[in-house]
Amino acid sequence: MGRIKHISRYVLTLLKWVVVAAVTGVICGAVGTLFHVGVEEATAFRGAHPWLLWLLPVAGLAIVVIYKWAHTEGMGTNGVIDAVHLGRNLPLALTPAIFFSTILTHLCGGSSGREGAALQMGGSIGLWLGGAFRMDDKDRRIAVLCGMSAFFSALFGTPLTATFFALEVISVGVFYYAAFVPCITSSLVAYGISIFAGVPPTHFTVSAPELSLELVCRVAVLAVLCAVVSILLCEVLHRTEHLLKKHFPNPWIRVVVGGAAIILLTYVVDTGDYNGAGMEVIQRAVSGEARPEAFLLKMIFTAITIGAGFKGGEVVPTFFVGATFGCVAGGLLGIPPGFAAAIGLVAVFCGAVNCPVASITLSTELFGADGLLYFAVACGIGYMLSGYRGLYSSQTILYSKLRAEFINIHTRGE
Repeated sequence: MGRIKHISRYVLTLLKWVVVAAVTGVICGAVGTLFHVGVEEATAFRGAHPWLLWLLPVAGLAIVVIYKWAHTEGMGTNGVIDAVHLGRNLPLALTPAIFFSTILTHLCGGSSGREGAALQMGGSIGLWLGGAFRMDDKDRRIAVLCGMSAFFSALFGTPLTATFFALEVISVGVFYYAAFVPCITSSLVAYGISIFAGVPPTHFTVSAPELSLELVCRVAVLAVLCAVVSILLCEVLHRTEHLLKKHFPNPWIRVVVGGAAIILLTYVVDTGDYNGAGMEVIQRAVSGEARPEAFLLKMIFTAITIGAGFKGGEVVPTFFVGATFGCVAGGLLGIPPGFAAAIGLVAVFCGAVNCPVASITLSTELFGADGLLYFAVACGIGYMLSGYRGLYSSQTILYSKLRAEFINIHTRGE
């Protein structure tokens, strides 16, 4: 009887998480698909009506109103990480708040991504479902990870990356293996929902060169440069936010000043490449075309947008920065520019989020497995040399990047 009870415990736990993860995947897949369509339609509408850029300060004021109405001021991706680390609460109202605020940001030309919203919405839905299923504190934390991975998968069409990213981004150096089956189940279900609804997965066509020691060395040099770029990106984002909050502590004034600054910068650079997520620029970079200053300008646009209080995320802008930098720098190093853009995208992402396993998986789901060894080298170097900075200040790095030593520190960007 003891053996039967022991076996039944594992079977019941598996069944419990398959059911909970499937429900999470269905809900996050549906909301994520709707969110994807909303952002795409908002971007297309802004492209057809450029004058909407002038309404960016008004959109910012509306975002402040939404967050005050939902009582979610100051909540972001760091709050989702804290929900797993510390068991803190995430109000369900965060989901509609970030949903509509991100669409407003993209509609009026703010420079941000989508995945920050995905992690926040997925985390809040997952935590709410954990409560609905009457889970204890430990299981609710896994439910948060389920929601994060499901929403990420629905948006990008990368279920395996979504799974590893949710498991890895919380505490670098330790995987929550108990959450693997729940997360991959919810990711696959959400991915299926998005595909069924007609949302194409994110994928780029890149030709990987033949493996050679010479090219590995060139890729290694590019990865070192990408690590520096990831540090610069984190510094610019965090310091800009700090300065804006210091000089404009009133959120109403801060968002208007930030919106006005984006309008001015857009007309100074005379292109809309840096408004919105910039996926079309990433596509051009992977095709071998990028402007030398593009990665710096995207940093500035995104730092002002996020720092001023507009909503979205930093990961797609990180893709933009990495791809455009890699395309230019890789070409100078003798690497095919399109392939160098792919290397740059993954290496800068890895350095900024401190997730080497998820980054290597991302390279396979975005670009195919042909250049896997090159991507692995770039991710390893990008992770090691980026130091202890990161996009998310609540993220902890449990083990040193330089030696087998337990350190348990928070990432820093300032």
